[in-house]
Parts: sequence; C-alpha cells; structure tokens
Amino acid sequence: MDINKMSKEDLELLSYKDITNILLEQKGARSTKDLFKDITTLLELPDSVFETKIADYYTTLTTDKRFILLEDGCWDLRDRHTSDKVAVALDDEDENEDIEINDEIEEEEEATYDDSTNEDDFDDNDDDLKDLVIMDEDELELEQ
Repeated sequence: MDINKMSKEDLELLSYKDITNILLEQKGARSTKDLFKDITTLLELPDSVFETKIADYYTTLTTDKRFILLEDGCWDLRDRHTSDKVAVALDDEDENEDIEINDEIEEEEEATYDDSTNEDDFDDNDDDLKDLVIMDEDELELEQ
C-alpha cells in the first residue's frame, strides 16, 4: 500500500507508529524530523503540531520495538538490521569495559562447556519427586 495514495481519512485511522512503519518500509531509514514532517504533511496538520508534538513522537519511536535508532541518527525498521548496527550511547571507557566483560563471559563458557558429556552421565533417579503431593484447590483452601 502506497502511503501517498491513501486518503486523509484512512491515514487518520492509523497511529503515528503505524504511519512511521509504512514510511520506513517505503522510503528507508530517516531522521525523526523527516519522519514526523512527513506525517504532519500527510495528515495536513499545522506547523504548531510539529513543534509541540515532535518530542512525544521521538519518545514513541524509542518505546516501539519495531524501530531502531541507527548510528547516524536515523530510524529504521528493526528487522532490517542485526544488533551490531544499532546505535549505542556509551563513551569509550564503558564500551571497552563491556568488551572485556563479554570476553570474560565467553572464556568462562568455553571453559565450562564439555562436549564429551552424554545422556548416560545424567542421573535419572526420581528421588526428588518421591515426596511430591498433588492437591486440588479445595484442599488448599482447607489448609489455609
């Protein structure tokens, strides 16, 4: 569906997020300003709406899981990108700490992983369940 061919009445039935989703599908990654300007133009809203609502619109984009903010400050659809392309708001020190922590976790995982284990090594003994009692709701109410 081409958003430019939709009637104003049909567009008014959609949320800003839904219109944004269609715009990103058709036009690709765009800045917050450009996206919201397109929306206000499509809905024929006055410039005052653009000025007073753009901050709320930005918040809406940040909370919707369909959209991601790229390193260049543009929004795009999340399903078009892998996690390494997502903008990260860290300074260099925090970024280096994260890399070191991730390396340590990977080393620990490699050290604890042993592919020589098989199903025969696990104890299938059900001794832990021998004292298990199943009660229905009426019995629970009586005990309380």
